[in-house]
Amino acid sequence: MHKFLFFLLVTTSFFGQESPRVKVVEEAKGNRMAFYAYNEDHRDFDVLFKVKGTNFRQSAAKPRWIRIPSASKVHLKTIILLRNKKPQYNYTLDVNDSLSRRALKKEYTPIEIPPKMIQPKKHITIYVTETCPTCDSIIDKLNRNHYIFKSIRLSEKPKIKEYLSNALQAREKPLDSLQNPIINLGGYLYTWIKDYDMLLEELNKE
Repeated sequence: MHKFLFFLLVTTSFFGQESPRVKVVEEAKGNRMAFYAYNEDHRDFDVLFKVKGTNFRQSAAKPRWIRIPSASKVHLKTIILLRNKKPQYNYTLDVNDSLSRRALKKEYTPIEIPPKMIQPKKHITIYVTETCPTCDSIIDKLNRNHYIFKSIRLSEKPKIKEYLSNALQAREKPLDSLQNPIINLGGYLYTWIKDYDMLLEELNKE
């Protein structure tokens, strides 16, 4: 069995406004190394893939732009490793969301992709009280809509509970009497938000 040493320099360029979730994955089989593009985005892209280095062979054909459909795996290139040699290579991947009619359209394999998380305008922390009938519903809807947030059960964090209890006493609102969650939006505490819709309305205020 031969041992190979790879020096990888990965360079990715993107010509659109929002960075795509496209990555290169290598698969070794015998004396061959195959490169695949995994598009974990909900958009199609054209990519240009180039490999440079020593101690391997590759096609002399000029690299072409290749269409990578959304949620798919597409073969980019295969190199042949020289026997008893240590291949050293680097590759570049240019990604473009302006699709060209001339892009090469290859067979592709559909893949499952993780949901794209939503970064809200304001940081969200849900403090779950012991007498909150709507807390689980709010948290469930935030999860299902892929919002980035934190949830803390106060029964498991006595120090945080004590801090919030003292803060709310200044407002004459005993913590143990609350029927709603305590929600931190951008550094401000809210105790009157009853459901998910009310949370979104407050979250989207400027």
